[in-house]
Amino acid sequence: MGTERSWAGDGQAGSREGLAGTRVALVLGTSAGGVGRHVRSVAAGLVERGARVAVFGPAATEELFGFTGVGARFAEVDLADRPRPVSDARAVARLRGLLRDADVVHAHGLRAGALAVASCARVAPGPLRMGRGSTPIVVTLHNAVIAGGRTAAIYGALERVVARGASVVLGVSPDLEERMRSLGARHVGHALVPAPARGPLPGPEVRGQVRAELEVGERPLIVTVARLADQKGLPTLLDASAGWARRAVPPLVAIAGDGPLEEALRARIDAENLPVRLLGRRTDVPELFAAADVAVVPSVWEGQPLVVQEILRAGRPLVATRVGGVPGMVDDAALLVPPDDATALEKAVGRVLDDSALAVRLGAAAAQRATALPTENDAVAQLSELYEDLARP
Repeated sequence: MGTERSWAGDGQAGSREGLAGTRVALVLGTSAGGVGRHVRSVAAGLVERGARVAVFGPAATEELFGFTGVGARFAEVDLADRPRPVSDARAVARLRGLLRDADVVHAHGLRAGALAVASCARVAPGPLRMGRGSTPIVVTLHNAVIAGGRTAAIYGALERVVARGASVVLGVSPDLEERMRSLGARHVGHALVPAPARGPLPGPEVRGQVRAELEVGERPLIVTVARLADQKGLPTLLDASAGWARRAVPPLVAIAGDGPLEEALRARIDAENLPVRLLGRRTDVPELFAAADVAVVPSVWEGQPLVVQEILRAGRPLVATRVGGVPGMVDDAALLVPPDDATALEKAVGRVLDDSALAVRLGAAAAQRATALPTENDAVAQLSELYEDLARP
C-alpha cells in the first residue's frame, strides 16, 4: 500500500478500547467555516481515541484547518462547491482508491456524501448498487437546499443518492432529519455540531475597548457575525436597519464577516445611508459579542450555527430567525422571528433596546442555556460509538 492510501497513526498511542486502530475516512467539500472546524475537531478527538484518521477534501481546507496538525492524514480531492460532471467523475474515481481500505467513511455535506456513496458503490455489470458495498458510510447533512429551479432538482437527486446509499444519515436540524426519512433513508439520527471551545470569556474592560474602536459612543450596538452570503438573510437585516435609523438614538449595526455579497451590501449601505458598518472577517468574535447590546442572527436557514452557540456562551440578548435547528438550540433564551420579515426583526430588536429588564433576562437565559450545549467531547463520543457499531464484523 503506497503513501496515497496510508492512514495516520499506528492505532496505539492514546487509544481507548473499541476504536483503537479503526481506519476512519472523513470526506468534506469546500468549507471556509463551521463544517471545516467541526471536521477538524472530530478528527482530533478520534485520533486521541486511537483511530487512524484520514481526511479527504480540497487543498484549501487543509490550509485553513490544518488536519495534519491534529494527527490525521490529509489527501487532496477536488470536491467542488457546485456540481461539475467532469471534475465530479474524477473525484469519485480518486475517492474509490482512497477509501478502499477504510473501516468507516464519514462524509460531511450533501455533495461530499453523494460522491462518497458513489465511490463506495459496488461496481458490477449493470447499474451501480448504491450503498451495497462492504464499507459503511455515514453522511452528516449540515445545510438545507434553499435554491430553486434546476439547482434544486440536481440537489434533490443528490439527496436521493444519500438516502438510498448511506448506512446512517445524521442531520443538524429536525427538518433535515425528516427530509431523509421521507426519502427512505435506512437510519437517521441527530448530529451534534458544537462550537469549538474557546478560552475564558472577555472581561468587562473589553466592552469599552471594542466600543471605542468602533466609535459607538452612547449608541446601542447591534452585532451580526455571518458569511456575507444569501443564506444569512443580510438584506432583511439592512431593511430592518432603515427602521432603527429612525429611532431617537439610532444604533450602530456591525456586521463581521466576508463573502460574495460584500460589494452589493456596501453599495446599498452607502446609497441609503444606513447605520451599518461592514467589519470584514474578524478574529475577535467573543470580544464583539461582549460589546454588543443585542446580537442578531437573521438567516434564511441554519442548522446548529456555531455563532448562536457563541452568543449563548457570551450571555448576550439574542434575536434570531425561527428556522432549522435554531429553536431547539435556544429554547426560551432568545426572541425568535420569521425569516425574511424585516418588520418583525425591527420590532423584536427594538423591544430589547427599549426594555432593559428584558435584555437582562435574555442575557441570563442565554448563559444558562449555554451550559446545556453539547461539547466537542460529546460529539466525538457519539461518533465513536456509531463507528464502533458500523465497523464491527
